Amino acid sequence: MIKLKTLTISTKAEVEMIKITEEVRTFIEESGVKEGLAAVISAHTTTGIMVNEGLECVETDIMETLDRLAPKELPYAHARFLPSYGATGSNSTSHLKSMLSGNSCLFVVQNGKMVSGEAQDIYLSEFDGPKTRKIYIQIIGE
Repeated sequence: MIKLKTLTISTKAEVEMIKITEEVRTFIEESGVKEGLAAVISAHTTTGIMVNEGLECVETDIMETLDRLAPKELPYAHARFLPSYGATGSNSTSHLKSMLSGNSCLFVVQNGKMVSGEAQDIYLSEFDGPKTRKIYIQIIGE
């Protein structure tokens, strides 16, 4: 059995972490899949899907570390006129942060529930907002 759900999320800030754990858990439990895998995948190149401890201080540390790894003030190649877009690319750091955070995660489904650690939360990480974003949750199993 394969089940798919699309989450549409309107982000509110240029950079933010939005917990989507409960939406994923609820879909898994309502899917009817008892044993299998659940994939959570971003449809965008300037967002990430992260799994980490759901504490505000951890969120701050993650975002500050990504800022240090991909600072805005560097002379990025993407920050130039792009004829294919007809505009200047200005979101190099967003692409780099997305690459560093990853665009998906995978969870085991067992007895109709998502298997995860006690402190694990799933985040949509926005690096180029505010925008409307699509996240796919696909469950494969029986």
